[in-house]
Amino acid sequence: MCTRLVYLGPNGNIITGRSMDWKVDLATDLWAFPRGMARSGQAGANSVQWTSRYASVTASAYNVCTTDGLNEAGLSANLLWLAESEYPAYDGSRPGLSVAAWAQYVLDNFGTVAEAVATLSTEPFAVVTDGVPGEDRLATLHLSISDATGDSAIVEYIGGKQVIHHHRDYQVMTNSPIFDQQLAINAYWEQLGGTVMLPGTNRAADRFARASFYVNAIPKVEDPIVALASVLSVVRNVSVPFGISTPDEPNISSTRWRTVAHHTRRLYLFESALTPNVFWVDLAKLDLAEGTDTRKLDLTGGTALAGESSAHFVAAEPFTFLGLSA
Repeated sequence: MCTRLVYLGPNGNIITGRSMDWKVDLATDLWAFPRGMARSGQAGANSVQWTSRYASVTASAYNVCTTDGLNEAGLSANLLWLAESEYPAYDGSRPGLSVAAWAQYVLDNFGTVAEAVATLSTEPFAVVTDGVPGEDRLATLHLSISDATGDSAIVEYIGGKQVIHHHRDYQVMTNSPIFDQQLAINAYWEQLGGTVMLPGTNRAADRFARASFYVNAIPKVEDPIVALASVLSVVRNVSVPFGISTPDEPNISSTRWRTVAHHTRRLYLFESALTPNVFWVDLAKLDLAEGTDTRKLDLTGGTALAGESSAHFVAAEPFTFLGLSA
């Protein structure tokens, strides 16, 4: 469930788009987090602790998890489902980080993918998972990171081991199978050529192939408006029709919303499947200095917005990340 892709255009037009596919409403809101926030990994007594270096605008799930976002340095982080994820057993002997705070940790601490990879490679914490709210299953997620230079990284936990794929060429991430196998499957479709044939189902491997072809087939333009429109069109192309259900494919769900982040212009666009308008947040229009309030843009009441919407954020207490069950 979900697709993420990175557009590498001229004139600083580096743009990340993603779809959020989920079987039920995620009660998503947008949040503006200032610099200087004290954070906890919510993994028990030995949780990793940090203070945010960068401000960010994020999209939440159930107001217990940061699923997506862009920080003021132009770094984007996206959480997507990966059924094969297996995190190391956690015994509390080293600092722990709730999987719900994984993306926020990256947004808070790093300005580039290279910087994030350098730190994450040392494994300064153990990622700890817990149950999905309202469901009888663990959250099994992988993380993508992209920045204003066009660099990308994919971080997965396979067999209890962290695996990081770091290269500018890693523009696309979907879901199962694991990233190594996705690359192998996509190599087959690249040989055929996207103008001859592309897979058309909603399966993750098919969405990976379509996104990989289209994100590089669309024109590489200097006009940021055209570039943003092009990226959004690709995200729509790999979205799953609203209301669809596939009984023999439980990991395929409807697209609930889409985001597009322009890394150099610091714009964060949002489109809900239930409202007809695209709106965006210009991070430069928000006061995100240390000591300012956390702000929330409430979307759960069916709010319909259009255009630049930073003025609609209101002061709110920050949510608490989903932590270990007692």
